[in-house]
Order: sequence, then structure tokens, then C-alpha cells
Amino acid sequence: MYVRPQLIDALSTLRDRVAAVRLPLPLPGARRAWQTRTELLAQLDDYLVPRLREPEAPLIAVIGGSTGAGKSTLVNSLVGKRVSEAGVLRPTTRTPVLVCHPDDRDWFAGGRVLPELTRAWGHREEAEAKAGLGVRRDILGARRDVRRDLGKGVLRVEVADSLPRGLSLLDAPDIDSLLTENRVLAAELICAADVWVMVTTAARYADAVPWHLLRTAKEYDATLVTVLDRVPHQVIGEVSNRYGALLTRAGLGEVPRFTIPELPESAGGGSGLLPATAVAPLRAWLAHRVQDPAARQQAVGRTAAGVLTSLNVRMPELAAAVAAQYATAVRLSATVEEAYEREGERVRQRLRAGGVLAGDALARWRAHPLDSTPRELLDSLAGNLTALLQCAAAAADERVALAWCREPAAGAVPFAPRDQEAEERIGVVVRRWRRVLEELAEDEVRRMDGATAPDPESVAALLAAALLGGRRARVAGERLAERIGAQGALRLRDKGGELMTTYIDRVLNAERDRRLAPIEALGVRPEPQAELIAALSVLQKER
Repeated sequence: MYVRPQLIDALSTLRDRVAAVRLPLPLPGARRAWQTRTELLAQLDDYLVPRLREPEAPLIAVIGGSTGAGKSTLVNSLVGKRVSEAGVLRPTTRTPVLVCHPDDRDWFAGGRVLPELTRAWGHREEAEAKAGLGVRRDILGARRDVRRDLGKGVLRVEVADSLPRGLSLLDAPDIDSLLTENRVLAAELICAADVWVMVTTAARYADAVPWHLLRTAKEYDATLVTVLDRVPHQVIGEVSNRYGALLTRAGLGEVPRFTIPELPESAGGGSGLLPATAVAPLRAWLAHRVQDPAARQQAVGRTAAGVLTSLNVRMPELAAAVAAQYATAVRLSATVEEAYEREGERVRQRLRAGGVLAGDALARWRAHPLDSTPRELLDSLAGNLTALLQCAAAAADERVALAWCREPAAGAVPFAPRDQEAEERIGVVVRRWRRVLEELAEDEVRRMDGATAPDPESVAALLAAALLGGRRARVAGERLAERIGAQGALRLRDKGGELMTTYIDRVLNAERDRRLAPIEALGVRPEPQAELIAALSVLQKER
């Protein structure tokens, strides 16, 4: 178990890479991948790295199983006194309880096991008093409230002389608890175990939950023990044989198996202790694991090696899930970019065809300059350009919405409908374009002789008509040349054309970027996939 520091450094790097994984899109397999990430972090933080850093630390045997399996009664009986609450209320165990020899107390004073949980020392009543919660022992409902509050973020640590040095027992919450936080905590505690002690009953040994745990333990090649609890005396042989056959069929036939008959104490209404003879074989097996160096090395080394080996499968699976997230994010982004690119091309086609010079703007142009002032013509052209760009952005959004309807993962990306504020943004940009266009006209007029220089506003109106009117406003260019000369008109149209392209792109790119922003905010990047594989490669090399 003594390893080189480079291996621990590689594990720490790998842990950071796993913690950086983000899976915000609800893709097939994403939930499973997130569970893998959670389990990996729990095993690396709460078991593997601490175990490799401190191989001499006490062996941790986590007592896990489904609701009502008798875990707390089993822990109490192994210790020889009541340290974990056993009873008929479900779930009974809300606060995880760790029991160790007094000489091993310091090992658990810090954050070696589940560092995010606050330590509470001593008996349950003392722990509740330290938490400042108080207990009304005459009212059962109040006691339940205290247990519920105490169970949030607390690991209760008990000491017992009856346990051999180097062995600790951890009573975990029910793995199938109705409370989500209990199920999550139970899974994290199991991941922090050197030895998994899976407890089931004669009535529930075929349930899915214990078998899920057993298969997970086999997958990780963890040191595993099973306890078949509360078996009626008259069928103890038959049920035990049936359970053994199921284990063999699952490839777990070599797993140590202990059977505890159904006893009055199993109900949990009394002292919470089974006769010493009922748990003596299991207690002897656990004691042997810590008292015999070879047995301890085998138990701890097998679990640690199993976790390390399992990384060869779980890390690529996690990397594949990350890659799928990035591929989907790229596809969603490409849909937005393609939609706005197509609408941008449609806007340019409309401009070449004179689509802006229509309706009121066309009437103003035909009446200009006799019955329509330059300002009125500019107002109308700017209004039509604003409407064209607003329609283009709305059409692009419709394309995106339609394409995203076929992408289930797009549901995780906020898609705000267009509102008055969105329309006003485009109007503001168009007004800025108009002002800069007018400044171009003013600069050009200043170049001319003051006596013959035309009105800058009329030059701006002719320039706008020439840029936005297409074939319909061919005469606008001729009139502009008459006013400021052919070279001035050519120079002004070149600058105005560049300006128009810049502002149209600015409008559409800004609206596109607003649609892309929620995808960017998901934080889905290509680097984590490569970083996960690279971290695994370094770990394999160091191992």
C-alpha cells in the first residue's frame, strides 16, 4: 500500500479533471455519467487518495443495505452496546454513525472520511446537545425532528473498547431511502469503504437495491461481505442455499456470506442488540482482517486496486459523455450561426433588389425634393431598414426554434422570445448608422466651395437612397454626382457601402451572439475530454 508520491499526484490531478466535468445537457446517458462523476469524486476524495496517503489508517467497514435490513442492530451487536439507533420507524438511520476503538479516535477527528461532514462526538444525546438542538424525550415527534436536523451535514463518531484497534464500523443511511439526501450520502459512504458489508433480509434478498450494490462491488472488485439477516429458523437452510445460488450466478460465489436467524431482538424494540453468538462469525472475520497483516493487506489492497482498475473503464466513459455534450453544444451553436447567416444573405439580397425603398419610403422618394424633405426621406428609409433587420432576426430565431425542437437537449438552453426591448436594440443601431451616414455627408460637403456646396442633409438622403434603393434608386446616384461631383459621389458611396455592411453585420451578429450566449454559459468545452484521457494516461504510467 505504500506508493510513490508521483502516483498520488497523478490521482490528485485526475480528481481535479473529474471535478471540472460539466454535463448540463440532458443527453442519453448524461444522468449515468453524472452519477459516475459523483462516485469517482467520492471514491477519490473519501477513500483512495486518503488510503494511499495513510495506509496505516484504521480499516473502514461500511454497513450498507436497504431500508429495514437491520444495519443499525447489526452495528450495535458487533460493538456490544447501543451506538446507533435501531427501531421500527423508517428510515431509522439519518445521521451516519462511525464507531472506532478509543485509540483510533484521532484518525477520524479531521476530514479523512467525508470531510464535508461535521464531526459530532459521543453518544447520540451528547451529540444532539453539542449541536444545540435539545431533545424532548417524552415526545416521539420532537425526537424525530431533532434527528432530522442533526442529520444534515453531521457524522457522529462513537468510540468503543470492544472493537479491536484498527477497525471502524460505519452505519450508513438506507441506500433506498425515500429521502434523496440519504441515498446520496449512503452511496458516498459506501465509496469510502475498505470493506463493504451488504446487509439484506430473508424477505428482501432478491430486491433490486441490494443486487445493484453487489454488482457495483463486483465491478470495482471491492472486498465484500454479505449478511443475510432475519432468516426464520425453519427455512434457514433453504433460504441460505437459494441466496448462495443467486450469488454464484452473479459471479459472487466466493464472497464471504453470513446468516443471522430471526430473533426477538431483530425487531429493534428492545436493547437493539443481538446475542453475541449470532454475530460472532462476522465479528471474527472483521477482527481477522485487522489483526492479521496479510489479511489486512489483502482486504485493503484489493479494494484500492479495484478502484484504480475501474478507472480504466469509468474515465473513458466519462470522457465520452463529455465529448457528446460538446458535440451537441457545437450542433446547437451551428444551428444559430447558420440561421443568422442565411438571414444575413437574405437581407443583402433585399437591399440589392431595393426592398427597403418600398411603401412610404418609395412614395417619399418619388416626391423628393418637391413634396418630400430630405429628413422625411431619411426617416422613412431608416424605418424600413429597421423593419427589415427586425424581420430578419425574428426569422432567424424561428429557424433556430424549429431546429431545436428536434434536439431534446435544447430544452436545457434558455430561449427567450423576442420582445419590445429586442426590437428597440435594432432601432438604436440603425439610428447610429444614420447619424454616421449624415456625418460622412457633412465631411464631404466641407471639401466643396462654400458658395456652391449643397445642403448636407439632402446629400445624406440621396446617399441613403442610392445605398438602400437598389435598382429602384438608380437615379439617386446620378443626382448625388450632380450635387458633389462624380469623384465625391464615388468616394461617398464606397464609404457608405462599407458603413452599411458594418452596421448590418453588427445588428445580426449581436442578435446571433445573444442566442449563443446561453449555450456558452453552459460551460461545455472540448478540453475536458482530452484532459480526462491525459490524466488517466499519466495515472496508468505511474501505476
